[in-house]
Order: sequence, then C-alpha cells, then structure tokens
Amino acid sequence: MLNQINEAVRYIQSHGVTQPEIGVILGTGLGTRFVKEMKNTVVINYNSIPHFPISTVESHKGKLIYGELKGKRVLAMQGRFHYYEGYDMQQITLPVRVMKFLGIDCLLISNAAGCMNLKWKKGELMLIDDHINLQPDNPLRGENFEVLGPRFPDMSQPYSKKLNTLLIAIAKSKKIKLQQGVYAAVQGPNMETRAEYRFLRTIGADAVGMSTVPEVLVANHMNLPCCAISVLTDECDPDNLKPVNISQIIQTATKSEAKLTELYVELIGKL
Repeated sequence: MLNQINEAVRYIQSHGVTQPEIGVILGTGLGTRFVKEMKNTVVINYNSIPHFPISTVESHKGKLIYGELKGKRVLAMQGRFHYYEGYDMQQITLPVRVMKFLGIDCLLISNAAGCMNLKWKKGELMLIDDHINLQPDNPLRGENFEVLGPRFPDMSQPYSKKLNTLLIAIAKSKKIKLQQGVYAAVQGPNMETRAEYRFLRTIGADAVGMSTVPEVLVANHMNLPCCAISVLTDECDPDNLKPVNISQIIQTATKSEAKLTELYVELIGKL
C-alpha cells in the first residue's frame, strides 16, 4: 500500500500539483459548478494515475482537478469509487491517502443520499453529524502501518466539530436550509426495501447512501479533519414509497448543487 501511495503521489506531483491545502470529494450529480469556481486548473484523468481505480458510475467523471479557489490550493476528486463497483475498500480509499500525502490539511466530502427523516424534503442538504456503518468491509482491515495511523483509531468525533460549526454559521448567514443528521452507509447498489427503511430509521439514521464512510474512516485514521454534506435526492417513506431511478436522483442532486457549492466555496474562504 505504501508503495502504491508514493507512486501515485510522485505521478501527480510531476503534473504540477504542489502542496494542496484542501481536498474535496464530489459525489453523484455534483461537481460541475464547484469545478467552474476553480482557477488555473490542472486536470488529471484517474485512468492515468498509478493504482487509481477507474470510476464506472454515471455522473462520476473520473478526474482529479487541482486549482486555486478563494486564495487556497484545492485538489478536487470529480467522481469517487464505491464498494458495489467491485473495488475493495483499500482501492476505494487510496485517493484519500494520496491527497493526505500530497499535503492537504482537511477534506470536504459530498454525496447524494436518500432522505428517511419524514420532516425533511428531497432537494435539501444534510450536514452529517455522525454515521452508522453497515457496509460489509472496512478499509482499515488488514496490516496496519503506523506511518498512516494507529491500529485502533478513535471515532468519537468522526466529523470535524470546527468544520461543521463553520458550515452551520455559513448556511445561516446565507439563508440556506442545512439539516443535521445521521448517515447510514450500506453496500448497494440496489435501493432499499420498505422494511429496510423502517429498520434504518429505527436504529437512528436520517439518510442512507452507499459511500462516504470508507473515506471518513481513512481520514480519521490519518488524523485528517473532514466534513460531509448529503444532498437528499429522494424521499424514503416506507408507507408511501414510490419507485425511483438514478436519472431522477442525478437530476435532484444537480438542482441542489448550487447551494452545496456556495457552502463549500465559502467554507474554503474561511479556512
């Protein structure tokens, strides 16, 4: 793993990526607006980076983009990887480790998620305060390398209190509705059944998705502060459940992208 990280780092650095300060992971249906805010960009396709997986999901463009934003050096992943694509957890999270070795000080994450809190509506944003990991594997399983982090990392505050507090204040000042809740991570790729939605609500989840938690586990392992915002793309009321497809999810995420971009651009300016 260490050799893979170092080879990827050297390749990315050879393309002019030097000392990025902030890393960003742009999820399903997200990223176009955010990337347009960046200046003096360097674009590297994932398929050219040693040991990087290739994004196979619609709307995940598979590009690493480096540039300036609000006076900061930002490294953005336009598209992420998922366990359901067939990759293992170490492959999925390799880019987070690479960004840390390149020099980022914090990680901003986004995703599309199903909304199970019946008080909220699709199209709204949810700041993840905590999560429930129901995925069948863990990126920290296997041999531990102390240079990356401890064998048993603490997870009492997986999402940075400082970053979350800043985002709440920014949302309030810009009059953007930002819910706060618990994200449940499942394997996918299928959507959930009515009984599964009831179960997830019973155990305390407000939203459900198929990503984010592996990256957060690795970020915490490396002592890398992170935050995550979900775009709530469909309403998961088990008593009134309607069929949903990926094109509808992407459409809803795209409509909410402006608000998410505004929050993260403003946050970057304050870091």
